[in-house]
Amino acid sequence: FVCSLFSLHFSIALLFRVWHSPDGEASMNSEGLPNSGIDYYLDPATFQEAMGDHPNKPYMISVSGKTLDDNIQMIQKAIHCKHVSIIELNLACPNIIGKPIIAYDFDQMKSVLQKISNIKNLPKIGVKLPPYFDGPHFKQAANVLNQFKHTIGYVASINTIGNALAIDSLAETPTISSKGGFAGLSGRPVKYTALANVRQMRLLLDESIDVVAAGGVHTGTDVFEFILCGAAAVQVGTCHWKEGAGCFNRICEELKLIMEQKGYTTIDQFKGQLKEWSKEGAAKSRAAKKALQQQQQQQQRYSI
Repeated sequence: FVCSLFSLHFSIALLFRVWHSPDGEASMNSEGLPNSGIDYYLDPATFQEAMGDHPNKPYMISVSGKTLDDNIQMIQKAIHCKHVSIIELNLACPNIIGKPIIAYDFDQMKSVLQKISNIKNLPKIGVKLPPYFDGPHFKQAANVLNQFKHTIGYVASINTIGNALAIDSLAETPTISSKGGFAGLSGRPVKYTALANVRQMRLLLDESIDVVAAGGVHTGTDVFEFILCGAAAVQVGTCHWKEGAGCFNRICEELKLIMEQKGYTTIDQFKGQLKEWSKEGAAKSRAAKKALQQQQQQQQRYSI
């Protein structure tokens, strides 16, 4: 009974560390890193439960310890687990109270990656990054990451935008219970920051390091734009939270339709091929939007 009561209180506490906007477009969380520990996720029973009828799916472990030694120990354990396909090092979490985001301290990030790279039998790993906003910071981050191109297989960009705040005007309080209401923002509002980060990282990183996009993905158009900016893969968070697993097939079908309309048969044909702005391109876009508007007006008239 005590354990059940504790679990109930814990679940309620976590509930008030998460917020979704009424329209479902944005979400915020200040959960920190709630999890069951590295041994649980490396347990064969957990692997079997996660994989279900698809045992060949990639099984990824994302680690973010309280100390560097924690990270090293967890990565060493993951290396020796035959089920693990990908190891990701999270240097981007904004929700650990009293701890700065490591990837904003470039000297510290370099020191951490140097020690991680010395782990015996380390495969190429992923590194989760926070959003960057200042031009020199993109270059500084990329400079550090490029020094470890033999260790890093990809970067995941972006994590949530930290220190966002949503207010409950009826209660006159923050919507999030912890940290004074300050939390990490995700969903549609972060898409444009995410696009910029993906584009900058693709331009600045060594070509051997892939960029995995995350932030505000809800449609096939969103995925198309991220791939156009150079993303090798795209993650979905808030939309999955809102819509469930069905969002993946819908988004993929929408992407396929866009590719068909544009005459693309493979993703490589447009990956990283973002064009410079031009008057001709802008005119083409205006004409296409006008044609679509006229088509919709005709459909409305016929429906009446």
